[in-house]
Amino acid sequence: MNNFKDFISEYCGAIIGAVVAILILLTNLYKLIIGIILIVLGIFIGNYIQRNKYTVKEKLKNFIDKM
Repeated sequence: MNNFKDFISEYCGAIIGAVVAILILLTNLYKLIIGIILIVLGIFIGNYIQRNKYTVKEKLKNFIDKM
């Protein structure tokens, strides 16, 4: 019994993480999470391109020229 208590206290975070991951998979909540991540990523990329317009143009031009 002592070994089981040590196991639980050692890996409590991993066990909770696994239970949360199983709940997310069972409720198809992962589709919403992936959508939110893609939206946030698009916001950051758009903001970066807007603020660094000329450097992005140069990098893109150099990339296309290499191909």
